[in-house]
Amino acid sequence: MKKTDALIIGAGPTGLFTAHQLKLIGLDCEIVDNLNKIGGQCIELYPDKPIYDIPAVPECTGEELTNNLLKQIKPFNIKFHLNERVDEVKKENERWIVKTNNGTVFSTPNVIIAGGVGAFEPRKFSVKECEKFENESIFYSIKDKKIFAGKTVSIFGGGDSAIDWAIELSRNSKVNLIHRRDDFRGAKNSVNIIRQLAKDGKINLFTKFQMISIKGKEKLESVEIKSEDEEVKTLKTDYALGFFGLIMQLGPIANWGLNIDKKTIEVDTEKFQTNQKGIYAVGDICAYPGKLKLILSGFHEGALAARACFKLARPNEKYRFEFTTSSKTIKNRLGVKSD
Repeated sequence: MKKTDALIIGAGPTGLFTAHQLKLIGLDCEIVDNLNKIGGQCIELYPDKPIYDIPAVPECTGEELTNNLLKQIKPFNIKFHLNERVDEVKKENERWIVKTNNGTVFSTPNVIIAGGVGAFEPRKFSVKECEKFENESIFYSIKDKKIFAGKTVSIFGGGDSAIDWAIELSRNSKVNLIHRRDDFRGAKNSVNIIRQLAKDGKINLFTKFQMISIKGKEKLESVEIKSEDEEVKTLKTDYALGFFGLIMQLGPIANWGLNIDKKTIEVDTEKFQTNQKGIYAVGDICAYPGKLKLILSGFHEGALAARACFKLARPNEKYRFEFTTSSKTIKNRLGVKSD
């Protein structure tokens, strides 16, 4: 069991800045995220799109913002638990026992939900039989591209992820790219590359087709696709990859006894605490009168929630506000040499 002063659920910008604020005031924290990467919505939804409302930063992309926040917390060596979903939260005495789907167990007086609009989960194939091959020969994300080398891979989708992986895997694999429309949603240059690869016979491109069934006993053997004109094709394949975007939902959070209204969690505006003592919500997932869904609002909420955590994590100590410009203690925590 891991003991920590605070556990943050969500590794997006608000979660990262909240971790910075916790460490700045001398509290330990760890971060859990359902995604396999750090950055939350900024990385999953708009890594290359400009953001204009970060104070003192006229313009930056989601990826740049994430990288800068990671640089800011680098001195603290914060432990991340990626690709883990918090499934269970229960109270024992004055601490929360938090369990993830990977079996990791935390004991903490403070839980901060910084999950944006909830957990991200991939949209899956509608063909029910696909479930038995998930994480073996059917995937919705790629962690190790080496397993596809020399194999036949059928990729479904028309966005950047599907297109980029089709281009990448075509170097060492036989690739089928299947999309339900003629038009693609990906970057224009990438779409041009795909069409040229198809013209050169380096990938098989099927537009206006969708999966209708799969075949295989011990492993996936083929996928059956059907066109708008009712034409049916059977494609022999070793792997099927689905890139249909993400579903954002509260998931297990909905069962934690919190005041939830329209997929947001009600909080106070002093500590951003929920109706459960020691559980806070910051960022897009929290609700209160006058709430603005801005990243800068999440930073403010995380800073106040961090201070509230101090009272529960250090009940016998008095919290003393210190300015980062003059405090030797804070400079030491940041690894800055004092004059």
